[in-house]
Amino acid sequence: MGARKTTLGRDVARALRRPFVDVDDVIAAKHGPIPELFATRGEAAFRELEALVIREAIARPEPTVIAVGGGAVETPGLFEGERATVVHLPVDVETAWERVRRSKRPLAQDETEFRRRFELRAPLYAEVADATGRDIHDVVLAAAGAHVARGALQRLGALVPGEGAVALVSDPQVAGIHGMDAQLALGTRLAETHELPPGEEAKTLAAADRLWQELRLDRAGTIVALGGGCTTDAAGFAAATYLRGVAWTPVPTSLVAQVDAAIGGKTAIDLPQGKNLVGAFHWPARTVVDPALLETLPEPQRLEGMAEVVKTGLLAGEPFWELPDDDLVRRSAAYKAAVCLRDPHERGERAVLNLGHTFAHALEAAAGYEGLTHGRAVALGLLAALRLSDRDTSVVEEVLRPKPVRVDRERAWHAMQRDKKARDGELRLVLLGERGPEYGVVLPEADVRRELDRLIA
Repeated sequence: MGARKTTLGRDVARALRRPFVDVDDVIAAKHGPIPELFATRGEAAFRELEALVIREAIARPEPTVIAVGGGAVETPGLFEGERATVVHLPVDVETAWERVRRSKRPLAQDETEFRRRFELRAPLYAEVADATGRDIHDVVLAAAGAHVARGALQRLGALVPGEGAVALVSDPQVAGIHGMDAQLALGTRLAETHELPPGEEAKTLAAADRLWQELRLDRAGTIVALGGGCTTDAAGFAAATYLRGVAWTPVPTSLVAQVDAAIGGKTAIDLPQGKNLVGAFHWPARTVVDPALLETLPEPQRLEGMAEVVKTGLLAGEPFWELPDDDLVRRSAAYKAAVCLRDPHERGERAVLNLGHTFAHALEAAAGYEGLTHGRAVALGLLAALRLSDRDTSVVEEVLRPKPVRVDRERAWHAMQRDKKARDGELRLVLLGERGPEYGVVLPEADVRRELDRLIA
């Protein structure tokens, strides 16, 4: 009681565009005011009605946000085997009592009894909860299966779902820095380790083929991808396709992967004709994000990730780039997670996450994926997108400091025309409109080509 489950539940439901069910409201609508129910039929009868409403809500075919009464955990077995993510909203007893002591809640009429119930329920909440949440961002991350916390790498064995064997996939540099911590954390579940080449070379057909042939997992196994965005992209694609799909858990170690690449279940490898042209949507069993890993990140790689932070902040209309690391990662990842939950297979709104990327991918392909990093390309792409949106570019220029790149102009233009978002031969862009992000925007080719050319030295 007093954790503000109803208020936050409504906010989460709006953010994810999902139905909202408040269990107490449903009971009151069907059976009358809850204080009267307690008075006439007793708490045991109320708990039976409560359990029935909860099970009916969980069984709904569409994803639903459910605010559950604080005492439901006292019903034995209610949450066992249910297909739901349970998020505990912690609140201290003093705050909870202050919020409810003047209410008509039957179990908030006596302070001594209230405190007794609080102590009784505390371990039950810990037992049934899949995650804890302070605010809407935490709850959205939990709904997406993302665990964001300092020290998460040391708890990796407990955080990787399932009980089957684990294959740890990394690149040589990350394995040298964080590999031993990951192996120790995985403990006896670790069955095999594999290395992918660093950078975009990990996202080649040759690298994927080698990984497929080396894997020995059965279908109960899990691939754990430890590394940056290229590692999570490639290992996730291997997981999506090996044995027709095994579970995977990305553990992103770079800023770009923590705020973007490892969130939302998109996996892919590259072709010479363009980035990410072969891939699959394969949602992780869990995404484990430890912001402490950013402390070993060289400044150039941090700047790479800031390109995605700036992109996400522009989409959200909030200066995420100004936040300290833990909140910067949490807020950026939560924004992307919400968009991906609303559109998991990119059939609509999820396309907004490609702000600047149509230009970026074209530049990367024109560079042959050599000498031009993804972050630098995204920074340039954001310049073009903002100019075409008639928006101020100062944030990109001041935070990311992009400079024109030397690539073949015709090759860049041809790569852009092959972009995955093109339809019927027309480029579809993501821009910022008066009321927020817009996707599928068609502009005259001459305007698009002009802005692409401005990015090339």
